[in-house]
Amino acid sequence: MKDVLERLKEADLTGNEAKVYYELLKKGELVANQLAKNLSLDRNLTYSVLNKLIDKGQVSYIIKNNKKYFSITKSENLLNSLKTKELLVKELIEDLNKIHIVEESEQEIVVLEGKDGLRTLLNLVIKEKEFCAFASTGWAYYQLYEMPRVAKEFITKKVNVRLIGHTKLKKTEAFKLPNAKYRYVDVESKSPTSIFGDYVSIHLTTREKPLIILIKNKDIAETYRNYFEFMWKFAKEK
Repeated sequence: MKDVLERLKEADLTGNEAKVYYELLKKGELVANQLAKNLSLDRNLTYSVLNKLIDKGQVSYIIKNNKKYFSITKSENLLNSLKTKELLVKELIEDLNKIHIVEESEQEIVVLEGKDGLRTLLNLVIKEKEFCAFASTGWAYYQLYEMPRVAKEFITKKVNVRLIGHTKLKKTEAFKLPNAKYRYVDVESKSPTSIFGDYVSIHLTTREKPLIILIKNKDIAETYRNYFEFMWKFAKEK
């Protein structure tokens, strides 16, 4: 495992990013001050590195007792920004999983930022059979250049897509995908909410940089799904 740091750097992480990532991987969850102390890094530098890792979709945080606790996202997300080195990263992930002994919780709240954060979300969605969203604006569709390809992948994977959006969005590009079903309401929204599997994602669309609050909890997802089904019955088809 002693070459993991070097391989992390080959996987598009800088030296300090690799150190921070590896320390979070081993410890599971840390506040920035403790992370800086463990690595003998300047506190401001540590925050800067953490923010860069968040932008890359490699780290997320939750707030407990008014403190931010940082942890890595799924190690598979190292593939987000890699194309030519995909094989290298897949081999690296196998080694990382051997030392990542922190058990996955049945419930989880993470914050995803930037376009790589949105890609992380799509990687989760594509594994599910159904994707529902209300207060949909088409916001996510226009954030990534590869969304038309992703939409086709939804068809290939037979993901059942249903969206409830504002009436004025009829026939816009994001609301005429062949694999999706649409219904409409006359209610404005700046915070689309999606449900898939055991996840609920809340998108904040008023920011320049994409920000998504992702909640993993079976009961919460089921509650939101029930509300979606209620709205679906009363929303207009045309």
